[in-house]
Formats: sequence, structure tokens, C-alpha cells
Amino acid sequence: MERIASFTIDHLRLEPGVYVSRIDRDPEHGSPVTTFDLRMTAPNREPVIDTASVHAIEHLIATYLRNDPSWASRVVYFGPMGCRTGFYLVLFGEYAPADVADLVRGMFAFVRDFEGEVPGATPVECGNYHDSDLMGAKWWARHYFDKTLSSLDEEHTTYPQIGE
Repeated sequence: MERIASFTIDHLRLEPGVYVSRIDRDPEHGSPVTTFDLRMTAPNREPVIDTASVHAIEHLIATYLRNDPSWASRVVYFGPMGCRTGFYLVLFGEYAPADVADLVRGMFAFVRDFEGEVPGATPVECGNYHDSDLMGAKWWARHYFDKTLSSLDEEHTTYPQIGE
């Protein structure tokens, strides 16, 4: 089996940031799909995000994205990484981190400033509605926004490869 691309990233040097994880193309039409790695914590060096905060962030940002008039029709998927150090954002089209920087800032500002009930956090709407922590989600969104998104640079948008 081939080694998948994400296992070529040096996770010991990876910083929180906004990275292009991959760009795929529909084999029939060639239409591109860009997968972003929204890395919120430094892997293996900072605590991972607790599942209740991940869950609340997922609900809030999915709602934000599906209601954004400029991006809603381009969103394929938004969801957490299994390692709980960030999220994946999948968009129709081919983009660079600079193209989505304002969108990502808006997503996490929305979570940081959100007041009220987390959308979709009821038994009829969600398979695990108890596992949701708005205050934790707000803390993580503020942390990511202040420490990373407010000053995105090359170090936080270019993957470090193993062996470089």
C-alpha cells in the first residue's frame, strides 16, 4: 500500500495554521476539490481539543458555512480530524490558504462570539447531543483566532515535510 500524503507531514514541526491538505480532481470532469487542514493545536506538543468542544465547533461552523452567502454553495464538508488537533474544510474549487483566510477567520469569530443554544444540539437533530460544550468551543476558537488566524504567515500555511 502507498503511504498517504498526510503521513509525509512532519507532525513534530507542524504548527497551528491553515494548510492545503490536498487538491483532488473529479476523474471524469477534472473539477477540483480542495481539502484544508485547519490545525488548531501543535500535534504532540499541545493538548488536543476535548470531544465536547470539537462537537460544538462542528455544529456552529457547519451552520455558519451553510449560511454564508459567498461560500455555502462551495462547501463539500466540514468536520473534525480523528486526532482532535483541528478540522478539515473541503471546498469545491482550487484554493490556497490566502483565498480562504477571511472565511476561516469569520468561522472562528462566529464560534468565539456565539451566544445562545448550539444549533442542532437536540436529541431529534443529533446522535450525541449531550456531548457539546459551548464555553469550551468559544475558548478554543478564541485561542486559534488570537494565536494563529490573526497573523497567518508562511510558517502557518506551508506543511513541513518529513526529512526536510
